[in-house]
Amino acid sequence: MRVTQAFLPAMRERGSGCIITTTSIGGLVTFPFNSVYHATKWGLEGWSESLAFELAAFGIKVKTVAPGGIRTDFATRSLVLTQHPAYTAGITKTMKTFMDPKRREKGSSAEQIADVVYEAATDNKDQVTYVAGLDAKDTYAQRLAVGAETFRRAIRDMFLG
Repeated sequence: MRVTQAFLPAMRERGSGCIITTTSIGGLVTFPFNSVYHATKWGLEGWSESLAFELAAFGIKVKTVAPGGIRTDFATRSLVLTQHPAYTAGITKTMKTFMDPKRREKGSSAEQIADVVYEAATDNKDQVTYVAGLDAKDTYAQRLAVGAETFRRAIRDMFLG
């Protein structure tokens, strides 16, 4: 928000600009034991969509790129899990599903996500959200097709049994 605020005077003066924020499929759907992560990503999606209304009159576009899984070593290198005995069984089930090699094979390369960022930056479309990666596109399409509550129950069943 502070970076956007710092750039807005120059963009308004120029009468153009494009602000792109990387969010996540986690800003459009949810999974168990990721509540704080989802809160931040949904917040960025909402902030960006609302800001797009406010800045359109100045020729400034606001866009988000919402990738799904990316083939990196993040889960083994950087993921920090908080532990509480009351949630051990659920977290164990959830992590087993997240770490399933078949599920992880569907992740995108960083280059594939960069292509979507480039598209968002250069296509001049009146579009805020760009879902990036086949896994993210499939997941989001499923949520839209079946509705939020049916999707939520399916996610619960998939991750928690």
